Amino acid sequence: MSRFLSDNVSGAHPEIVQALLEANEQNSAPYGDDPYSDALDQIFSEFFGTPVSVIPCLSGTAANALAISLVAGATQSVYVHQDSHIYQDECNAPEFYSCARLIPFTDVDSIGSAKLTQEMFKAIEGRKGDRHSVQAAAISIAQINELGELYQPDEIRALADYAHGQGLKLHMDGARFANAVAALDCHPADISWRSGVDILSFGATKNGCFGAEAVVLFNPQQKQEAKYRAKRAGQLVSKMRFVSAQLLAYIKNDLWIRNARVANLAAEKLAKQLSQFTDIKAETPKANMLYVTLPAFMTTVLNKAELSGYFEEVENNLYSMRLCTSWDTRDEDIEVFIKTLQAAVLDNN
Repeated sequence: MSRFLSDNVSGAHPEIVQALLEANEQNSAPYGDDPYSDALDQIFSEFFGTPVSVIPCLSGTAANALAISLVAGATQSVYVHQDSHIYQDECNAPEFYSCARLIPFTDVDSIGSAKLTQEMFKAIEGRKGDRHSVQAAAISIAQINELGELYQPDEIRALADYAHGQGLKLHMDGARFANAVAALDCHPADISWRSGVDILSFGATKNGCFGAEAVVLFNPQQKQEAKYRAKRAGQLVSKMRFVSAQLLAYIKNDLWIRNARVANLAAEKLAKQLSQFTDIKAETPKANMLYVTLPAFMTTVLNKAELSGYFEEVENNLYSMRLCTSWDTRDEDIEVFIKTLQAAVLDNN
């Protein structure tokens, strides 16, 4: 399996493994009434620098679906980007659990950044108050988004100001939130509540956990309703302490940012090495994902060697490939990848 296919292919960090071993040494109350789960609100409040409530979840899809259900309902809609994970890759789970409709928007220019801007929404503002139309309730953005792009704090603030001015909430899909914080070299608050985010799907699985995500409520008064919805969504697991213990270990001792920095730096190293190939166009990675355009013969060789990332043909014999690094990406992994490409070039000449 290619280490560059996704950060989901990596294992769990030893500190997470140790935390689970320690949690396993003693019995504890079920369904989140354990010391680990009880500590989440305090630890995350310190992490974000503001009072928050936390709902642990087993997957990013569950976290997004639960979060969307807390900001939109059956007669409402959520604005998303056409290429967003929440729209393309979650099999309507957010719509199923919220009964709201996801309304996709595409880029207004040819850049294709997969970012939302308030200008995109102007055309449908006229449906506000129209009882024949679903009513907008929220905007959802991803940080980092599906094309590896980052929302700057001022971009988030602009969307939040627009949303709040329209009576909407702003949700952030933070599956790679730690990588974004590391790349922007900012405080977690700077790209969340300080920029106007109302609710956050906080990812940890991709960055060193076995399987741990969370919904972070920047309005703690939503906690009770969120608890009911978590149960309804099958996210109130009996041995919740094993999910919560991962989240605590992830936050404590700055494991989250240490892992993210390693992954981001590995992407930089990979991009730098790829610059030696005249047949490859590699974008500068914003965090731990980079997109490259390369000829078909390279794609074939990488795929055969089980080193390729997700790819698709964009022109005749020309492919776009996403490469993703992780907390455990080693220099040796990059070296093997580059040597495989070098051999492919020699064989093709």
